[in-house]
Amino acid sequence: MSKGSRSESTDFLESLLGPSTGALDPGEAVRRGAKRVLPKRFWREVGVVPRLGGFALTLDGKLARTPARHVLAVPSLALAEALAAEWRAIDVSIDPARMPLTRLVYGALDAVASAPLSIAREVVKYAGSDLICYREAENQRLAARQAAHWDPPLAYMGEAFGVRLRLARGVMFIEQERGAIEAVRRAVSHVPAPFGLAALHVVTTLTGSAILALALANGRLSPDEVWAAAHVDEDFQIEAWGEDLEAGERRAARRAEFDAAALVLASVR
Repeated sequence: MSKGSRSESTDFLESLLGPSTGALDPGEAVRRGAKRVLPKRFWREVGVVPRLGGFALTLDGKLARTPARHVLAVPSLALAEALAAEWRAIDVSIDPARMPLTRLVYGALDAVASAPLSIAREVVKYAGSDLICYREAENQRLAARQAAHWDPPLAYMGEAFGVRLRLARGVMFIEQERGAIEAVRRAVSHVPAPFGLAALHVVTTLTGSAILALALANGRLSPDEVWAAAHVDEDFQIEAWGEDLEAGERRAARRAEFDAAALVLASVR
């Protein structure tokens, strides 16, 4: 790769996540990238080669690197091929919004690998006010739908990890017992860092539920089941009032982020 190509590569990497990747907010890179003129594709061929006990991405035979200059390598061939597919799909302009897996892997290598405990704590914190612990108090149809989607993962977490979270009716905050939060912490500790933990963090923030994220990470629920569980209330409202076009576009973008994270979790399970 020429000196000019290296410069273009650096500009591109920073357009995705900036010069350092301290945050894992799934939407932040998209918002940041939207403020800039999209760079142009500067490579001809994308490859995958064995590297660092896993598989690395190459551009025109050169190892691709993250914004923090780590080799862009992942633990499985299937994951590497999915990563390469994102890069091969780029035609002219490089749009970070269309590269959710790349952004997640950058976050894993540049942020989670150096600070796994802080990322794990963020996931555990969600259990203190987990989405699926707050149930509808008045509409019985919605309450029944919530129970159908939310009770099974809660039961699983109780059986598998001893997590016993208290439920509330309505939106009033309910304090969870310390033992329940500690059990969530133990469950999170079983998810491998940096890739699994990065993906777990993304799923948790997108769904508002550490419990749903852990059920997905452990193969208890499928991606479609977790997505449906996370959108019970939203889907109920859509059935009643219809879906706004812009809201639908935002949801589709979140689903792309979610699917990338689900793929990573499946690959490291």
